[in-house]
Amino acid sequence: MASKTNSPGGSVAFTPATLGPLTLKNRFIKAATFEGRMPRGEVTDDLIDFHVEVARGGAAMTTVAYCAISPGGRVHRDTMVLDGRRAAALRRLTDAVHAHDTLVSAQIGHAGLVANTRSNRTGTLAPSTRFSAPAMGLVRAATTEQLDEVIDDFGAAARNAVDAGFDAIELHLGHGYLLSSFLSPNLNKRTDRYGGDTVRRAELARRVAERVRREAGDAVAVTAKFNMDDGVRGGFWLTDSLPTARLLESDGHLDALELTGGSSLQNPMYYFRGEVPMAEFIASQPAVVGLGLRVIGRRMFRTYPFEEAYFLPLARQFRDALTMPLILLGGVNTMDTVETALGEGFEFVAMARALLRDPGLVNKFRSDAVREGLCVHCTKCMATIYDGTRCVLRPTAAAAV
Repeated sequence: MASKTNSPGGSVAFTPATLGPLTLKNRFIKAATFEGRMPRGEVTDDLIDFHVEVARGGAAMTTVAYCAISPGGRVHRDTMVLDGRRAAALRRLTDAVHAHDTLVSAQIGHAGLVANTRSNRTGTLAPSTRFSAPAMGLVRAATTEQLDEVIDDFGAAARNAVDAGFDAIELHLGHGYLLSSFLSPNLNKRTDRYGGDTVRRAELARRVAERVRREAGDAVAVTAKFNMDDGVRGGFWLTDSLPTARLLESDGHLDALELTGGSSLQNPMYYFRGEVPMAEFIASQPAVVGLGLRVIGRRMFRTYPFEEAYFLPLARQFRDALTMPLILLGGVNTMDTVETALGEGFEFVAMARALLRDPGLVNKFRSDAVREGLCVHCTKCMATIYDGTRCVLRPTAAAAV
């Protein structure tokens, strides 16, 4: 367990720590959680208020998610594209968060096989040709020329993030999104420079990290949300993910890895854990989609019992293998978990559902008012992403959307 200090709150969790060129005021980061507050991908007052509430609540940094690098890289039509016009609008958000002595990160990526192409009204990309349920059809393997464009688009998004005033950029290397799918032996069957063994499957992610670092410059932190385990048979697992993490560390372009797992394409509950809110999912969808969920939903959404710090056993493998800063994610709800993680050498913890339930939780931890958050891990927040992501147990949340 982390040692006590004379800092406010009596824990090392409330001491400053460096993340690349940044100094975070404490060790708490609001993890990327699609906010559901950007209709047609536009910056809204509601989106700004969502992150300001987290900033007021005491977190050292909040993460805006998800920012696509291109129209084809959106999850659906209500996903933001981090282009020049949105960058100018996002300056209001970053300024508002900074006013509360909190830093702000932009999560950027390409949805790949997770993209809803009918909603986006444009095609998407995959490492190898295969059927995609979110795309509701076949997605063709990307050409090398298209992948060169993807790398360029990541670079442009990084420049726009800097222009928007973001302090950090988080690359999405997880959950079956495009870069994650290239890492996976289950999804990547290529035989060119981007497919084959572990090193070649990591080539695209490494080139993207290099370009983003170059475009972002030295004043902005660059991190990655990185899958340790896809939770899929034949997918990306420790025998691939550990050596890939070592490659990313040796390249020197990233300031930290935020460790995650699961696949939005093949096994989404692996990174949520808890009961599947199937009734709420069905109610939130159009009738045809809801009917499909009634038929195949239980096969798509497996049930994993919730456990506090459920990714910690996997994350320890990375802490043992790497020297770079690591961010622990997954079921962080108590100060005991935070202090255990910091005591084991993790530099930061990332929280999502706990801060949806109570955005002021970090301040309550700091004042010793509580040692555990109010989240009951019901996962019903998952079904709210279509009309404003929120905890359904917060009485004022529904009125805010």
